Amino acid sequence: MIAALGRREFLSSLAATAAAAAMRPDAISAQDAKRPKLRLAFKYNMIKINGSVEDKLNLAKKLGMEGVEVDSPSTFNKDEVKAASKKTGIKIHGVIDSVHWRDTLSDLDEAVRAKGLAALRGAIEDAAFFECDTVLLVPGVVKDSVTYEQCYERSQAEIKKVLPLAGERKIKILIETVGNNFITKPEQMISFVNDLGSPWAGAYFDCSNMIRHGVSSAEWIRRLGKMMVKFDFKGFSKEKGRVPIGEGDEDWPEVLKALGEVGYDGWATSEVSGGGEAELADIAARMKRVLGVG
Repeated sequence: MIAALGRREFLSSLAATAAAAAMRPDAISAQDAKRPKLRLAFKYNMIKINGSVEDKLNLAKKLGMEGVEVDSPSTFNKDEVKAASKKTGIKIHGVIDSVHWRDTLSDLDEAVRAKGLAALRGAIEDAAFFECDTVLLVPGVVKDSVTYEQCYERSQAEIKKVLPLAGERKIKILIETVGNNFITKPEQMISFVNDLGSPWAGAYFDCSNMIRHGVSSAEWIRRLGKMMVKFDFKGFSKEKGRVPIGEGDEDWPEVLKALGEVGYDGWATSEVSGGGEAELADIAARMKRVLGVG
């Protein structure tokens, strides 16, 4: 009986050892799975070379980008841009409402808000045209004539008017963190998006803009979680202001760790002045270095 028991224990031990060995590759894979899966992109207006739209997208591709984000409204021919995107394989992953700083949804003047709302509608339609899934929006600006509360209430009211259209077109309106004296803490973003009450609203986090307000980029990401649909970045130093990518106060290893923790899988878009091929090559190299992309 004792011999039989010992034999069973021995076989059980062997089975456990084999199971542990079999689990090791899975454990490694699980660790690897925690790394964020990033797709690199430029803002389209960063590409400042002479040439066709196709030439510009081919340069982005050459430098390791998979996509671009475009302005709406813009001066380019939309059909030409869409065709070049299809031909080069560089995806237009999102649209930027390019008048949200001028015709703000928080303005005291109802006519200005109406112009801003029309632009937001146009951006949603452009996003549908380009077959992308998001519109980046600065919801308003807090200034002498507009309090935080007024900015909140007015922009909420205007955005809610277009959420049905966003749902029809399957386009998410993403609220960005910028230097507009509005939404400077993660809980404020969470409140703003939740109050919109729609699955077609989310957050677009700039990993650099909020450093000045004291909460780290990684902590923002952890608190926003799945509410953060996309992120962009530059370089920001509390002492110097804007700096080249990789020379700011961003803690990139911690940002990558946080992105992995929340299961981020998506676009990482640089937002700097750009330039010609030499400048863009430097920007692309910096992007890859801070994001740990080979």
